[in-house]
Amino acid sequence: MGGLGTPLKRHLLSRPPGVDRSGRQSYLSGDHPLPQTHSSLHKPPMADQGSGGSRLPLALPSASQGCSSGGGGSSAGNSGHPPPPRNLQGLLQMAITAGSEEPDPPPEPMSEERRQWLQEAMSAAFRGQREEVEQMKNCLRVLTQPTPSLAAEAELASDQQEREGALELLADLCENMDNAADFCQLSGMHLLVGRYLEAGPAGLRWRAAQLIGTCSQNVAAIQEQVLGLGALRKLLRLLDRDACDLVRVKALFAISCLVREQEAGLLQFLRLDGFSVLMRAMQQQVQKLKVKSAFLLQNLLVGHPEHKGTLCSMGMVQQLVALIRTEHSPFHEHVLGALCSLVTDFPQGVRECREPELGLEELLRHRCQLLQQHEEYQEELEFCEKLLQTCFSSPTDDSMDR
Repeated sequence: MGGLGTPLKRHLLSRPPGVDRSGRQSYLSGDHPLPQTHSSLHKPPMADQGSGGSRLPLALPSASQGCSSGGGGSSAGNSGHPPPPRNLQGLLQMAITAGSEEPDPPPEPMSEERRQWLQEAMSAAFRGQREEVEQMKNCLRVLTQPTPSLAAEAELASDQQEREGALELLADLCENMDNAADFCQLSGMHLLVGRYLEAGPAGLRWRAAQLIGTCSQNVAAIQEQVLGLGALRKLLRLLDRDACDLVRVKALFAISCLVREQEAGLLQFLRLDGFSVLMRAMQQQVQKLKVKSAFLLQNLLVGHPEHKGTLCSMGMVQQLVALIRTEHSPFHEHVLGALCSLVTDFPQGVRECREPELGLEELLRHRCQLLQQHEEYQEELEFCEKLLQTCFSSPTDDSMDR
């Protein structure tokens, strides 16, 4: 395609050996984001960074080959060394661990063999990072090519498959936060938001949304760039209107990565009426979308109780109770959790739950009876009991306010 040739295509559509997945989990792929990490996009030249994806030498030379027993840091009776680190992060962890142990007698000078191993390890780590940056550049060359016009159906399908492969490889690489920052330095985020997020086939849209979330997760500098590009407005439109369920699920994942633990993202979310979009997502028939929308609502209520008044004024209590009245499903656990968060230490929410026309007390008592014999619904049962205690045990509103 565009002179890039078949070798590049094979290169992109398979995960390169040496891509070291970081293991970070994301909230909307069934996981939860890690605590916020502040990282700057303005880093030293990319060739000098690296967590590196390529593997390091497989064996650390034995200390006995260059140091006397008792001087190489090995305890008596230890028949071997711990597994050698596979990348620069592992090397750093090894150094931290070694430094935290009780000091040993001063070691003899490092043997030449061990010194050479260490130099090779460092070199391999930095080389791996440079190789991953080249991988990202190749992917961006594919994605910046113009879409073929007047092409045969087979050619269009091949072109789409190649672009999807590039987006998948980028998502894999950008699970490493250093790579995510490099991707943004290469103007990759501008390309995603401007060209792929709301245009083209659904397979490109959901992969673009997923990549935005992967890069943004827990990195404040990237979140700020994405918000500045207007991505949140587009993601909310995808969540609210896209015809493809998978696009909507991935859009919600990206939204969560931009608003959780990110004050500027949450303020933009509020200005764009994001809570209304979230409520409409909970009312859809897509189970995964309903569960994750309710979970995000609960998380935002716990982390930002100052917005409870806004939600009550939107009729959130009444809408959540209406969802609880639907046919029972595991989704109800998260709805009840959100309602618990809304009324905790918030008298206005409690008063709205007590409105007779809602019939919430009777609904909760009936639900408790249904759940008591089912261990798999114990968390939902606890939410029901907490709501009964919070909303229907205080004798008067006056005593509650005091």
